[in-house]
Amino acid sequence: MDRPVLLCGLGRVGWRILDHLRAAGLTVVVIDLHAEAKDSRLSGVTFIEGDCRKPDLLERAGVTTVGGAIIVTSDDLVNVGSAMLIRRLNPECRIVVRMFNQNLIARLGGAVRNTVALSVSALTAPLLALTAITGQATTAIRLASGDRQLAEVPVAAGSELIGQSLATVAKDHRLTLVARTAHGENPVLWPTLDPQATLAAGDLLLVCGEPDRLAPLMAVGRDELLGSVRWAGWLRRQYRTLKRTLAAVDLPVKIASVVLLTALLGSTLVFHFGFRTTWAEGFYNTVGLVATGGDLRGDQQPGWAKTFLASMKLLGTALIAGFTAIFTQYLIRARLGGALEARRIPDGGHVVVCGLGNVGFRCVEELVRLEHPVVAIDTAKDGEFAATVRRMGVPVIVGNATVPAVLTQARAATAGAVIAATDSDLVNLEIALLAREANTKQRVVVRLNETDFAEAVRESANIRHALALPAMAAPAFAAALFGDRVQSLVKVGATTLAVLEIVVQTGETQLLGQPLTAVIARFSLLPLSVNQQTRWPADVVLKENDHVIAVLTLQDLERMIRTR
Repeated sequence: MDRPVLLCGLGRVGWRILDHLRAAGLTVVVIDLHAEAKDSRLSGVTFIEGDCRKPDLLERAGVTTVGGAIIVTSDDLVNVGSAMLIRRLNPECRIVVRMFNQNLIARLGGAVRNTVALSVSALTAPLLALTAITGQATTAIRLASGDRQLAEVPVAAGSELIGQSLATVAKDHRLTLVARTAHGENPVLWPTLDPQATLAAGDLLLVCGEPDRLAPLMAVGRDELLGSVRWAGWLRRQYRTLKRTLAAVDLPVKIASVVLLTALLGSTLVFHFGFRTTWAEGFYNTVGLVATGGDLRGDQQPGWAKTFLASMKLLGTALIAGFTAIFTQYLIRARLGGALEARRIPDGGHVVVCGLGNVGFRCVEELVRLEHPVVAIDTAKDGEFAATVRRMGVPVIVGNATVPAVLTQARAATAGAVIAATDSDLVNLEIALLAREANTKQRVVVRLNETDFAEAVRESANIRHALALPAMAAPAFAAALFGDRVQSLVKVGATTLAVLEIVVQTGETQLLGQPLTAVIARFSLLPLSVNQQTRWPADVVLKENDHVIAVLTLQDLERMIRTR
């Protein structure tokens, strides 16, 4: 992109996007209400303080000459208003808008030409879910043949990869090698990788592969691998359900039930021994007397029997009325769904998601899509997403995940991973520390909002998967400047790579009818899939509507865009 880029909003996401735009070598003009022009991070950037919804301010920023605009304030109304105004002042520029309202995301892109709306939660939740399963994720790629993951694989001391050639690793694990960074050296990208080069401790690979195959390679130790899901036996699971159901019953209901059962048992005993009935007849007479006030021919009975029958009629009326009132009131308030869900909580190997906000819900959604067992914890009884999550077949525990008993109920200590995804950084950190106390080898994924705080947590608290959402989402916002088909940007050393989906269209002579090998040579791209498949014939020729997902440098991407 030869023309400048306008960036509106320097919040947590905005600063990270600015870093990616600079890394891509783009000229940036920034508009923000609160940032200081003397901030050292704005060195080399044109900064204008003010409201990005003001036409005169946008004109001063050169809005009519920019090639793209990224609007990432924390207010949907400001973002939409700015996008509409920028589109009016510059009908041709590419606009990328941050949206919180999920319903507006798809509709805004369809209503406003050359505009794409993105959500931080929608971009980051799949990566959090993949990190919980595999231990690391850079970019998720969805294919009809199964998901693929672009991820960094460290070669630690003692790794099984040490001494193996790149070609062997790629073949044995069905990986596509993107880059290798040897210890203390600059990264080497795929065009110049030596397939016979052997790996050593300290190397770092950037690869694309199936999550299940990447997980063993990215685990620091075997103890970090997610084990298979373990389920308790049928009797044990039913016992859990009964125990939790009884524990959820209010004390007045328990007292009323005990009194009623005691009266029924006592009356049955009197009938059996005093009236010489069978046990069945005694119980039948007792229920009839208490429930309906039956006469049972009391006028023909002796005095003690008349007294007993009359007393049971009065006691039965009071007991039935009292029990019915207490039990009805309890049922109105009762939430027994959690108790009944206890039988669906595995003994181990599952993923526990704490917090059912936008991010937590989407993490659950992604894990369900990947067919991985998941248990959710949320503080709200009737949260916005709780009912939807239950309809997915996921058990939801109502409680505070910072309470150890709640984590115990979710079997967090034996779970494969715990995702702390509430809206509070401190709460998420507390959950992570509790989970780590329960199991020191637990894989804990922590959602954080502050990038510096996430780095401090990783280094000081030794929580490797403390992830800042702004840093995870920023590459996608920067990538969207280059079109809908650019899925993400990835930094490898000083080079920025783009993950691109190419759709061959009529009139594209540089693609249509060309052998894929020729396109690869011309644009130095690395194909990851062709028509949703990761394996394709060597002599494939591109036809109309063919889909190719590939990795290429940002410079080669811009060259491809200019020639299309």
